[in-house]
Amino acid sequence: MKTLKQWQLAQQTDAFIELKVDGRHLFRLYVLGDGVMRVLIKREGVLDLPRSWSIAPADDVPWQGRDRESLAGFTPPGYQLEQQQDRLLLTSGRLRVTVHQPLWLAWEYHDGTDWQPLAEDRHTGAYLLDAQGNGVEHYQRRQADQRFYGLGEKSGDLNRGGRRFEMRNLDAMGYNAASTDPLYKHIPFTITQRGNASFGLFYDNLSSSWFDLGNELDNYHPAYRRYRAEAGDLDYWLLLGPRVLDVTKAFVRLTGRTLFLPKWSLGYSGSTMHYTDAPDAQQQLLKFIELCREHQIPCDSFQLSSGYTSINNKRYVFNWNYSKVPQPQAMSQAFHDAGLKLAANIKPCLLQDHPRYQQVAEQGLFIRDSEQDSPERSVFWDDEGSHLDFTNPATVRWWQENVTSQLLEMGIDATWNDNNEYEVWDGEARCHGFGDEIAIKHIRPVMPLLMMRASMEAQQRFAPEKRPYLISRSGCAGMQRYVQTWSGDNRTNWQTLRYNTRMGIGMSLSGLYNVGHDVGGFSGDKPDAELFIRWVQNGVMHPRFTIHSWNDDATVNEPWMYPAATPAVREAIRLRYRLMPYLYTLLWLASSEDEPMLRPTFLDHEHDARTFEENDEFLLGRDLLVASVVEQGARQRTLWLPEQPHGWYDWHSGTWFAGGQQITLEAPLERLPLLVRAGAALPLGNAYGCDASIADTTRQLAIWPLSAGESCGMLFEDDGESHGWRDGHALWLRWTIRCDAERIDIHFEQQGDYRPAWRELELLLPPGEQRTLCVQGEESRRFTLA
Repeated sequence: MKTLKQWQLAQQTDAFIELKVDGRHLFRLYVLGDGVMRVLIKREGVLDLPRSWSIAPADDVPWQGRDRESLAGFTPPGYQLEQQQDRLLLTSGRLRVTVHQPLWLAWEYHDGTDWQPLAEDRHTGAYLLDAQGNGVEHYQRRQADQRFYGLGEKSGDLNRGGRRFEMRNLDAMGYNAASTDPLYKHIPFTITQRGNASFGLFYDNLSSSWFDLGNELDNYHPAYRRYRAEAGDLDYWLLLGPRVLDVTKAFVRLTGRTLFLPKWSLGYSGSTMHYTDAPDAQQQLLKFIELCREHQIPCDSFQLSSGYTSINNKRYVFNWNYSKVPQPQAMSQAFHDAGLKLAANIKPCLLQDHPRYQQVAEQGLFIRDSEQDSPERSVFWDDEGSHLDFTNPATVRWWQENVTSQLLEMGIDATWNDNNEYEVWDGEARCHGFGDEIAIKHIRPVMPLLMMRASMEAQQRFAPEKRPYLISRSGCAGMQRYVQTWSGDNRTNWQTLRYNTRMGIGMSLSGLYNVGHDVGGFSGDKPDAELFIRWVQNGVMHPRFTIHSWNDDATVNEPWMYPAATPAVREAIRLRYRLMPYLYTLLWLASSEDEPMLRPTFLDHEHDARTFEENDEFLLGRDLLVASVVEQGARQRTLWLPEQPHGWYDWHSGTWFAGGQQITLEAPLERLPLLVRAGAALPLGNAYGCDASIADTTRQLAIWPLSAGESCGMLFEDDGESHGWRDGHALWLRWTIRCDAERIDIHFEQQGDYRPAWRELELLLPPGEQRTLCVQGEESRRFTLA
């Protein structure tokens, strides 16, 4: 590695300044928005990878990627540049940066009164390039009171400080949720929080990379943080908060908005390897429908594991095993008749003995070996196989034809894009690159991104009137544009229950809002009854709720696996369905307003220093505080209530608590401790999901009133699956609640022409609330839609 040192100003445009460094390299400092700046280094004046698939500030990127130097989607706000002897001072809006000689940057932000320090590079060497193009490094000063968040689904505590992480997509089955690294996704994005300001750093580089956030020490340098990538360009974005929430939302706006999935994607989704691996898979799957009815478990969908494609014990994508599933279309119709959708598991690697391997190889659809004129071969599912090359338009067409003919025309509703980490160990293996050949090491995480996009477009073409639903395990920044995701193949134990929650919140802070976990644990022996109940109670409060398993002891995780525990499991799932109108509104806000669904308690309460301490609770939306029980044998739950002026209500009892204190709640095994922010109003539905015999004709609004003051909220409703909302065919019901010592006044405003099956909203108040409730100025406990 060679440290970049001496520079001179070479060029100035409306959007950036360019320095020539050490007479060889070009260093650009972009100003692309209020609080948005970017550093791009062109080694020897050229880029290793001139395209990006993550940056999508407006519409989606082209299939072949976005020109890395494009300004499309940005409106540069302008800047002022001052030259001061051996330094430059660049100022724009709330940010200014000083370029020092030798090369290092110091960033400041304006707090409304004066300029305050934000971040600065390491003075003793900040930017390092490998002369052969085999690596880049960036060093910043590290302050003792900084906190670090982000990096996607990383294991361990939410604050990443003091540790080292690797970004390399791996199929980490049975991982330790407290320590295993690397994992499935590639999200090289951190949020740094310190005092009253936060900023994000996103490194737009798709090669394997490492973050050191305080683990490494070097006597010759002050405390630092380090980013290193094995290849590619040094191209990073700095996003000013000042709050953590602002940084997360800015990152989503930079990399693409969250796909608005159909409403049924929020329901309970059944899944297990056990059913599709069974010799009578179709009968096992149909039995699941009957068991849901028998045990009165609401359910909206089922995810077919890959056993439906098996030949012996191996998996062959797009191959139906008709001895196990003799009538796929009849099976799909039975699920549809029961009100359930189906998602099918698909994999982007064909084993070498796949029935269609030779045909696909002859068409040139695989990634190519770096040294031989043949498909690359990598270990996959207890054999070797070749990975499909989604940078080849012919591969995309082949994939979409098969998604359509082998799945969608069979009645499958959605795709589960799995095992797509692209563990191609030959880093120089050649990809088509849309006509510009490129080594896999530069674009590995793009392959799952393009895989899921290919699947999504196939679904859109097949059913253009419906919003698509897709799942993907692996991917990179920007995958929220296409899919829901989860934390992969976790291991069954109490530690996983605790740390999966932090992994989910870490993903949410990193722009992946629609997330969940394999409830009950995927690998290891089955959970005992207590762990299973607590895991379900936690899982129902995540955007994705799926009970999924491949247990080492050949058992299967199902809601009714412990008869004595089934009532508690049923009640937890029914609670989710009761909250479905609230969850669906959160999904709408995630897509339309970039609001995270899962939120650490500090996200809305940064003024309360205690919320930054590691804890096991989280917010679902701004209003619902979830205090999952994650310790064996616990029947009480102690937690810190974030300080806020109006306090919190206990969901179960209606008891009011002041914020800014530690409380202990009773937590019997059948109850999930929940609190509601005072001033909130939560829309509620029935608790029976897709049961067609119970019409969805009721809505309630549970009001948790202030002692005095004003609050507001909203409910979003539509048909649940079409794009009609784009043309106003939805219901946006907004309310304002004003409270004083005598009255609670709620005023509604409605927008949109959609009218749901329910027409009347019943208003609920906490037990013991004696104030008069008025609706639109009249004493009432009901509101009727116009």
